[in-house]
Amino acid sequence: MQVVLLERIAKLGQMGDVVSVKDGYARNFLLPQGKALRANKSNLERFENDRAQLEARNLEQKSEAEGVKAKLDGEAVIIIRQSGETGQLYGSVSPRDIAEALTDKGFNLERGQINLDAPIKILGLHEVNVTLHPEVSSSVTVNVARTEEEAERQSKGEDVTIEKIEEEEIMMQAEEVFEEGVSTDDAEEDEALEAADNADEVETEAETENTDNNDEVEDADTTD
Repeated sequence: MQVVLLERIAKLGQMGDVVSVKDGYARNFLLPQGKALRANKSNLERFENDRAQLEARNLEQKSEAEGVKAKLDGEAVIIIRQSGETGQLYGSVSPRDIAEALTDKGFNLERGQINLDAPIKILGLHEVNVTLHPEVSSSVTVNVARTEEEAERQSKGEDVTIEKIEEEEIMMQAEEVFEEGVSTDDAEEDEALEAADNADEVETEAETENTDNNDEVEDADTTD
């Protein structure tokens, strides 16, 4: 389908350009969002009649976006998520989550303005691009952490996942030492019990032998 653009569209064209796009893209996005018109004779005439007004409106919106950009650039938001030992999230952080976090800080944004190739699925600091206007964008930092305290440390450049792994290794080593100690104690206890059993057997054998000897002496005396 051929359409005439009513504003600049990244990788597509500038305002007033007539371009060919897929029917689905036009019907589902460009036309309902008011970003383009079907490129027929009546719409092209309409665009030319409204062009000055559209350009004036675009300049006004661009100026407003640049004002927001001045405040938004370099902004950071913290999003708390649970994760595994290596920092892999149980779930993810989506454009909606980021838009809500920025809105909470006073920036009126929608998820469609958050540019993510894929949801965030790991702890750390993530630079995210935000579209404020077809010609204006901003960059924010999304700090994904397990706690507020970890988020603060990450913002200072620490890698909390490495520390977590080191802590787990220390705990595992401590458990191994403890288990070795328990095994040694058990072995020593078993040896002591075995020695005591052997001593009891020797003592029992000695008592039995003494009893047999006494019986033999008594028999001898009786015979005499």
